[in-house]
Amino acid sequence: MQRSNPIDPIAGVVANLLVIGIGSYAAVLLAIDADLYYLGVQEDEYVEWASFWAFTGAALVYLYRALRPAFDWRSGWFIIGLAIFCILVAMEEISWGQRVIGYRPPEYFLEYNFQQELNFHNVIDTDLRKAGFALVVFGYGAALPLLGLIPLVGRGLERVGILAPPPMLVPAFAITGIAQLWYPFDFVGEWVELMLGVCFLFAAMSIVARGQNGRRLAARYTIAWLIVLGVGVACATATRFQRAGDPQYLAAARLELEALRRDFLSDEMEFRCGPHRRLFTYAERYELWYLRDGEFSRLTAQGLSEQRAEFMLDPWNYAYWIRDNCAADERERMTYIYSFGPNRRRDSTKWEVGGDDLVVFVRGGPAAAQPVR
Repeated sequence: MQRSNPIDPIAGVVANLLVIGIGSYAAVLLAIDADLYYLGVQEDEYVEWASFWAFTGAALVYLYRALRPAFDWRSGWFIIGLAIFCILVAMEEISWGQRVIGYRPPEYFLEYNFQQELNFHNVIDTDLRKAGFALVVFGYGAALPLLGLIPLVGRGLERVGILAPPPMLVPAFAITGIAQLWYPFDFVGEWVELMLGVCFLFAAMSIVARGQNGRRLAARYTIAWLIVLGVGVACATATRFQRAGDPQYLAAARLELEALRRDFLSDEMEFRCGPHRRLFTYAERYELWYLRDGEFSRLTAQGLSEQRAEFMLDPWNYAYWIRDNCAADERERMTYIYSFGPNRRRDSTKWEVGGDDLVVFVRGGPAAAQPVR
């Protein structure tokens, strides 16, 4: 029988504090430095990479536990299922390596995934996705371990091979779920994914913790937590310096951005205050059909692929974006269109262009009538 080990109270307290600490750090960072917070929750930044490694680590621990010489499918199927679930979530976090490698996803995902990325969770109905999240967090993470404390139910779960997380992790899972439902500040979902990954990692570690005292297990939780965050920062740093700066790509992006700027300066354009969206999503939402026949679209005669033109992708196969900053705090209104550039990641903040992002200003900005930055 596969059985989850009860966690020593000391280790349980440490595990819960480490998970809650992630959310607390996010709230403090947002209060202290909103720009730094904003950059940290972008694609391929340390929060996303740490989430990837937390789920990957959990999958590896589950597999380590399952693939013992004495493994029995009748009692170990659930652990294998947990490992598969964790690795799928990990790969979904990084869109199956799309931004790292820079490949163009199949057309279905370009059209129906609002992120225009190769991941499945963003093409699933929102209500179904929320129900699945609640089932995992509150069902598996909270209800199952509490039900397992009932002797008759616990023996039944063991009999069919279902492995519940340790009851001491219920607060961590529950607070993670509440944070997602409550959504107290912007992008809290990115931090929730990291918190959930760490919950699964600690739950996985508990099944190989038999015989360890509380202090030793607490130390292992802490080390695993530090490794996840450290490797997340390292991966974000490595991908930040990743470049595919082919001069032809740069020239093409500048040409395309200038064409888009002229499209948005046409008489047909209706400016809306506040949107920050992928350009294809923006055009679909506001029915800007003229963009399909504008100067950007006509660049197909100069080599722009039909698919990139249709879905408004830059030369690195990632979306062009539009941001409209309403006038605020004595700042003038500013509208610009941009590409993440060669490193395929957003380096700019709301009001300042940074990194290798390629930007053209349509309204306001330091270079509204100048070439692409």
